Amino acid sequence: MRKVIALVVVMACAMSMMAESRTLVVYFSATGRTKAVAQDIARVNGFDLWEIEAYEPYTEADLNWRDAQSRSSIEMADSTERPTIRICTDLRPYDTIYVGFPIWWGICPRIIQSWVENNILDEKVLIPFATSGSSTIDKAVQFLRSTYPQYNWQDGLLLNNYTEEAIKF
Repeated sequence: MRKVIALVVVMACAMSMMAESRTLVVYFSATGRTKAVAQDIARVNGFDLWEIEAYEPYTEADLNWRDAQSRSSIEMADSTERPTIRICTDLRPYDTIYVGFPIWWGICPRIIQSWVENNILDEKVLIPFATSGSSTIDKAVQFLRSTYPQYNWQDGLLLNNYTEEAIKF
């Protein structure tokens, strides 16, 4: 009888821990493409959703990658640049965080670094996902892993074209 009671207690504790384990989708989207992917991931899986917002929103001119004087070009040319972001959500309840962004210059935009550096991500599982016109996500994942090796970065997902089945986690 004691073994049965002990098994029930162990199972109840495990189920309680699973219920407390929560997943968050955070994303930065300059044009709305990454936002749509993030919303789909959150909706399909029942995850919470949070947008990483620049304190000063990006304009179309800011995003002109062909203009060396555009805001995005200047930010990406300077590895120390960190755009100011709006208030972040409380990450303490989350074990797993999907981190979404468009690929800029082959890596994540500097605003993602602002978010990483303004949050406590110890003991979190971080899963990058991205949208891109022509790049893969491999260089961005490598960049995140080498820049922030103290965090648990998983393999990334490039989600330009996907089905609901592909984003069920």
